[in-house]
Amino acid sequence: MKILDWYIIKKYIGSFFFTAFLFTLISLVFDFSEKAGQFVEAAKVLSLGQILVQYQLNYIPFINGLLWPLFSLISVIFFTSRLAYNSEFISILNAGVSFRRILRPYLMSASLLTLLLLLANHLIIPIANKPKLEFERKFIKRESDRLTTGTNMHFFIAPDTKVYLRSYSPSDSLGYSFRLEKFNGTTLTSMLKANFIEWNKNPGKGWNIRDYEIRTYNDTTEHLTVYANQQMDTILNMLPSDFEFYSKQKDLMTTPELQALVDKEKSRGLNPVKVYTNEIQRRTADPFSILILTIIGVAIAARKVRGGMGLHLALGIAIGSVFVFISKFSIVFSKSPAIPSVIGIWIPNILFFLIALRLVRKAQQ
Repeated sequence: MKILDWYIIKKYIGSFFFTAFLFTLISLVFDFSEKAGQFVEAAKVLSLGQILVQYQLNYIPFINGLLWPLFSLISVIFFTSRLAYNSEFISILNAGVSFRRILRPYLMSASLLTLLLLLANHLIIPIANKPKLEFERKFIKRESDRLTTGTNMHFFIAPDTKVYLRSYSPSDSLGYSFRLEKFNGTTLTSMLKANFIEWNKNPGKGWNIRDYEIRTYNDTTEHLTVYANQQMDTILNMLPSDFEFYSKQKDLMTTPELQALVDKEKSRGLNPVKVYTNEIQRRTADPFSILILTIIGVAIAARKVRGGMGLHLALGIAIGSVFVFISKFSIVFSKSPAIPSVIGIWIPNILFFLIALRLVRKAQQ
């Protein structure tokens, strides 16, 4: 690399982390002032140090994970606009350096930030979210991440065994209208129906099935045995967690954990798989937007205009706002079963990449 490359890289990285530090402090102040009452309530149970460590410290990776792409756009426009205002870009171009060559150190810096955010999104931020969300459930947003349960759930616990449960109550570990169906190929061979199924919290005890009947099928013959007011203890390949869902459960799991859950639920035919695959794709798509927004920022700020840095920053904020809006829309759009997660989540990046190419072509003219 040449002196020009190191000069731009230092400018980019320095401006980026200064912007991230400044906005993180502002976010912490606003968040603390908004939740001051809840922190006072939490102080009755926890010390100030515990509150700062459990919530405030873990809030930092959360907010940075959301805003790093915008930080990259703002920092690129900020220092590039100064270079253009001081006619440094004109000198570089007059020296025979092409615009694409100038982009190289920008993309190298953006690639480093992309790798860091990829690591954070897939591993670090979910780990930091666990104590943060636990604190929120206890003291701040008790209803925002409420434990919910599915209804009318069908899934396989083995290749030849399917389960149905109408509803499940986490408070008393009790399931209602349970059905256990066994197949030989595509032929139903037996079915156990029970009014109630209860999780036994003692280790190794499994499930208690009460008020049940067993039907067996042999060709055209059906045999029914009723066990009224009786109980059977059995171990099944399912847990209460298969019926319980937190709305922010995906935020607590690293990507390997999410992928393992997706594979498990796909094999069982459970419903929340699309939510988890969308989250995995989002964790990858967001970091790559740093590269795209960096190109857009350079193409906008490299020209010396009468409005100077103020005009460039206004354009950058406007573009960033549109990007955030489309990103949020794409997340909602991708929830449709007919839209693959890869397409739905990556739409903003594809669209803004095309915009970036157009701006680069205009900047070269």
